[in-house]
Amino acid sequence: MFLDNLLLPIDLLEKDYNVKLPDMEKALSTLGITNANISYIVGPVVITYHIKLELDSLESNVINQLSNPKKWAEILNVRVVRMIPSDFGTFSLEIPHNNRHTISLKDVICSEAFIDSNAKLPIALGVDTKGEPVVIDLAKASDLLVAGQVGGGKSVGVNTMILSLLFKLTPEQVRFIMIDPKVVELSIYNDIPHLLTPVVTDMKKAANALRWAVEEMERRYILVSHLQVRNIEGYNAKIDQAAAMNLPIPDPTWRPGDSMDSLPPPLQKLSYIVLIVDEFADLMMSAGKEVEEYIMRFAQKARAVGIHLILATQRPSTDVIKGVIKANIPSRIAFTVASQIDSRTILDSGGAEALLGRGDMLYSGEGSPDIIRVHGAFMKDDEVQRVAANWRARGKPNYLDSIVESKSEDNDAKNDNAGGELDPLFDEVVEYIIETGSVSISNIQRRFSLGFNRAARIVDQMEAQGIVSEPGKGGKREVLAR
Repeated sequence: MFLDNLLLPIDLLEKDYNVKLPDMEKALSTLGITNANISYIVGPVVITYHIKLELDSLESNVINQLSNPKKWAEILNVRVVRMIPSDFGTFSLEIPHNNRHTISLKDVICSEAFIDSNAKLPIALGVDTKGEPVVIDLAKASDLLVAGQVGGGKSVGVNTMILSLLFKLTPEQVRFIMIDPKVVELSIYNDIPHLLTPVVTDMKKAANALRWAVEEMERRYILVSHLQVRNIEGYNAKIDQAAAMNLPIPDPTWRPGDSMDSLPPPLQKLSYIVLIVDEFADLMMSAGKEVEEYIMRFAQKARAVGIHLILATQRPSTDVIKGVIKANIPSRIAFTVASQIDSRTILDSGGAEALLGRGDMLYSGEGSPDIIRVHGAFMKDDEVQRVAANWRARGKPNYLDSIVESKSEDNDAKNDNAGGELDPLFDEVVEYIIETGSVSISNIQRRFSLGFNRAARIVDQMEAQGIVSEPGKGGKREVLAR
């Protein structure tokens, strides 16, 4: 069964639905139109009507009224009507149900569109106006700008994106850096094994995390270039091929002095990295120019080496979503906004001001001239908690301290001696080196996902405790404890 391809039990999610239709013919008769050719497509949240008329038989003022969404809203007695482009002589519009269907994330994740997707980073957004699942590939979208007012569904939408990836990808395949200025939005994901660092809530550390991601992007480009491939997929294929032949490829970025090993460590496969900023307006206020520079560099290069950015905000104004950001993030999602100006700020087009809220969105994908209306999938907080708890039960995260360290903190760490409190991972590292019978800073880095400075400090602490010897010829140490 295709559900077997999921990593988590689908019963962690729920489903529900309902539908009701308005009477279009009665509404048209108020304008004296009785011979319209009406077709419609019933979706879970809106009904899309296509009304074909003989324009020659209609007075010009009637035609003008039919071209005005406000007039449709009046004659249909509905709160919102959105006109969509159509053929000449056809008026196409979307009308909300009186009793809308709540789209469950479970339904979308159970769909073949998601289960059988070949996307590297599949995201189940929801369903289109026909009720068909909408699944996008973040790897192709590159980066994603998400904006909408309070109550529009932005926060639920971000959770939908995260859960989509958690249902399909292991920590070896994708890692997250989550930045949450509000503290409460993403903290539920703390300690899942996919995280590279605990959820970041301090804005100074958030800027450091962006800097680290840019530096990691540059490091990955060196590796990709060394293997003479074009992207992360080609790189990982080369690493798999080398492993199958038992011919590991040495790390070309290693230099004597980077570690106490005499030989460079072998290259490892690269996971995708998704960096999520839940409210980047706060980040822009604290480090605007620096953040803009990082975003520009991400957008120009990061996709090829598997690093992707999701920027979300409830303040879709020009002082937050600046031109340089829009220019570098062509894939965008607009939830309900207060005005057409806000809609244009996000999408360069109106329409988001006429959405229904509660997850109703417009999606503009990179390279596509069309804007797609999507009814976002919904999940309750306890569903998110169940998914996060399920992954926490499967393994612990290997955090990288260097992600949120500033340059000055990093330099201070280099000057730290082995004194003071023992590292929280000290006992685990001791157990590891006794088990393996060797002392290698690079191996400790890889095994515990640590930066060089922290791994070196732990080795110094082990030396001070008499667990390992001083470095001998070539920098090698012996394990003294047994």
